[in-house]
Amino acid sequence: MLFDFADLSAQDRYKLMVSTIVPRPIAWVVTQDAQGSVNAAPYSFFNAFSNDPPILILGIGGNPSGGEKDTAANIRATRQFVVNLVSVELGEAMNITAIEFPHGVDELYQAGLTTLPSTHIAPPRIAESPVAFECERFQTIEIGDDRSLVLGRVLAMHVRDDAVINPSRCYIDTPKLDLLGRMHGGGGYTTTRDIVQIPRIRAEDWVRKP
Repeated sequence: MLFDFADLSAQDRYKLMVSTIVPRPIAWVVTQDAQGSVNAAPYSFFNAFSNDPPILILGIGGNPSGGEKDTAANIRATRQFVVNLVSVELGEAMNITAIEFPHGVDELYQAGLTTLPSTHIAPPRIAESPVAFECERFQTIEIGDDRSLVLGRVLAMHVRDDAVINPSRCYIDTPKLDLLGRMHGGGGYTTTRDIVQIPRIRAEDWVRKP
């Protein structure tokens, strides 16, 4: 069936995209405003897009009550943010930080989470998160009055010690991170526990089956 996006509302386009582009990694973003107040919120329009320079891209929508979200405003003001990844164990806490609290409410406190200082930037990282990327804003692409794509340059990365196999060779025990992915619907998530191995094929080894 064809869905012509020119004929659909923004809400219907959103429903179709998030029902099919799955699973999506979750960026649990911590920022600070100019006065030092910390904000935390999860976003699933997120992924890695370059390793040289190391770039993450974060899609930030508008605030339901109008205007831009605190995350976007804080990044605009300070150029700094931390992308934390979400393990299955932290799913409920992440969901609490997604509540549309009034401006100034400490989402991390509400979720019973703690922080650790970052190495290169002011916003802290979530201590309980298995992976955290310290980022500075590389570029912002405005895609509407209150929506933006934020390209973040990764300055440093923190990985929980027990998930690092070989630090000198940068080998990570990915299954041990037990990360959570976003699926469809209002509360659909998936784990990364089921892995399907499909080895890459070299051109010289390829023989098409008749």
